[in-house]
Amino acid sequence: MRAAERDAIRRQRDLDKQTKLYDKMLELEQAAHEVNVYENYIEVIQSIHKEVSVPIDWTSIARSKKPQEPQVRYSNEKEARLKLEKYSPNFIDRLFKKSAKKIALLSLEVEAAVKRDEEDYKNRVSTWMHSLEEWRSNVSLAEALLGGEVKAKLDALEKIRPFSEISNLGSSLSVCECTDGMLEATLNVHGKEIVPDKAKSLLKSGKISVKSMPKGQFNEIYQDYVCSCVLRIANEIFSVILDDLVIVTAVDELLNPKTGHLEEVPILSAMISRRTMSGLKLDAIDPSDSMDNFIHNMSFQKTKGFNRVERVRGDSLILRDD
Repeated sequence: MRAAERDAIRRQRDLDKQTKLYDKMLELEQAAHEVNVYENYIEVIQSIHKEVSVPIDWTSIARSKKPQEPQVRYSNEKEARLKLEKYSPNFIDRLFKKSAKKIALLSLEVEAAVKRDEEDYKNRVSTWMHSLEEWRSNVSLAEALLGGEVKAKLDALEKIRPFSEISNLGSSLSVCECTDGMLEATLNVHGKEIVPDKAKSLLKSGKISVKSMPKGQFNEIYQDYVCSCVLRIANEIFSVILDDLVIVTAVDELLNPKTGHLEEVPILSAMISRRTMSGLKLDAIDPSDSMDNFIHNMSFQKTKGFNRVERVRGDSLILRDD
């Protein structure tokens, strides 16, 4: 009995060791996963500009033909009538005088089939009318855009809503006319809500290390995020409208040293050229450095971050397209 008890105790100790080892493995896997999620998030907010929507071909839309009006189909009725016409009483039907009853049932099936065809036609007409209304709206919008109407540009952006991914990251956006029909997009970046203030990494032991992110690293990630958003917004606007120039201004809260209050002010304003943008390799550029390709106002220091700047004006047309 004592020998059996000793074996049980040894077995219990072994199981306890295995449990601790298992718990440690789970802890290390969880730590590695948490660091991977953190690193991926940092990569995402610095590479928003890499995704580009396919440009809308408004010329093709303006020339498109209207949806074809549906025609009445008699498929259900034809099938039911064929069954009625082919019905031939068998011996049992004649013996028990079921022929008249079966013919009556088949006739009722014909009536029901006619109603199904009518209902099907009504549904297809309803779908067609909706498609026709959508087609007319799209053609009207395309013609207005091709004619350079400013309201059409704003209507197209409102209809297409190309900035959903930016919004999901926590930034808000508005677009308005600034000068001679040129559009300006204003982006509220909420950078301190987007960029984490804690850095996560794995120690040699495999455990996770969570430390306050160095100020310089935070500011550089913040700058890349803002510039990446500006590039993405310009590209999304170019994918919807036909303009060659657009102004994108990023605003965020900065401390006003005169009042001691946080104020929402411009921190980056850029006039983006479609031609210059199309020549950039978005997968390879540094979003912050790429601003030098455009007319822009940005005051940034690694140790202090962004400073307030003036919005780029629509008449600043010394373009860097050479």
